[in-house]
Amino acid sequence: MKKQFFNFLTRAGVVLALVAMVSSCKKDMNNQPKNAAPINGEQTTQARAVTWQLVWSDEFNGTSVDGSKWNVDVGNPGVNNEREYYQASNVTVTGGNLVITAKNQSVGGQPFTSAKLETFGKFSTTYGRIEARIKVPAFQGSWPAFWMLGTNINTPGVGWPNCGEIDILEQVNTSNTILGTMHWNGGSGHVQYGSSTTTTLADYHVYAVEWDTNSIKWFVDNTLYVTGNIQNNINNTGAFHNPFYIILNLAVGGDLPGQTVNTGALPSSMLVDYVRVYTAASGGSGPPIGQTITLKGFNNQYVSGENGTQPMNCNRPTAQAWEQFLVVGGGGGKIELQSMGKFVSSENGTQAITCNRATAGDWEKFTWGTNADGTITLQGNNGKFISSENGTIAMTCTRATASGWEAFKVNQ
Repeated sequence: MKKQFFNFLTRAGVVLALVAMVSSCKKDMNNQPKNAAPINGEQTTQARAVTWQLVWSDEFNGTSVDGSKWNVDVGNPGVNNEREYYQASNVTVTGGNLVITAKNQSVGGQPFTSAKLETFGKFSTTYGRIEARIKVPAFQGSWPAFWMLGTNINTPGVGWPNCGEIDILEQVNTSNTILGTMHWNGGSGHVQYGSSTTTTLADYHVYAVEWDTNSIKWFVDNTLYVTGNIQNNINNTGAFHNPFYIILNLAVGGDLPGQTVNTGALPSSMLVDYVRVYTAASGGSGPPIGQTITLKGFNNQYVSGENGTQPMNCNRPTAQAWEQFLVVGGGGGKIELQSMGKFVSSENGTQAITCNRATAGDWEKFTWGTNADGTITLQGNNGKFISSENGTIAMTCTRATASGWEAFKVNQ
């Protein structure tokens, strides 16, 4: 469901003050802020030793947008002096592509229409490889983007740029320059860091970031062109150790491309062959540390943290924000599960499990087990297994052995 706050989201080059005062500054990759994260800008093709495990994707092989994966935004975002009105009729799925089309069409007080999709409340990730194969439209006034925002953007006192932003791909007008940028609050306001590379506009290219606890790396067709350092929260980069969600959109006009639009080039489309998210595999079967996951029980319903307001249940037919869990390394081979900023607790098996702990102690640590069919089990510090209770009552951590109700599907 589209959040009202999305009307105030921003992309590169615009600072949104919490008092609703908007000021803009164009991207200038040759004039980075002094307190930006250190960057390695050398362009190299890396043979990366990481083994990646696919955890989420959309191949766009159907005939319509998959509503279980994407929200379709409506309206003008109200930032960057953009001139488009987003609407669902400007996005289609055909020929194995997601097609976002900009049109010379006046709607909602804007002279152009286009489309924007995002995964807020449906999928997010912390770390991993996030990639898409995209063909950009490249007309005067176009501003296609593949990017991410921190899921805590709507949390009171957070907002942008505190939530962080990762621009995997931005391109404007007919330029063959591709921008990769990170945005955050450097401690006294918005700062950004990134770089650019060039490519052929008439072709599909794979745009990706590889993101871990130490850095964010930008690639075009597996060629590394810039690296941002986030190790140990350097320069206040702690935002980049939280879950982010994915956005695809095609803006028309704005601060970066300018206000001149080649109406003769419209309609014009941004084509997306696929979007894929991978996590770094741990022997192919270990817990996906740093990944935001969903858990589905034997009853094919999703586990919910219930926003920490009541004991957890396994009775949700769809996965929204309360049904997403960040897998955190708990030390000693154990993991912790965090939802809506709180940790899951086994309650040591004395009562139904909860998701209301601000910090993680022994009761909030679990052993992640993998079954032959690909399902997983979660064993509490009390030696007992978490049970979905088949969704009939609140979940517990009281089972001495694991069978159907104690097995969970991940990201299904």
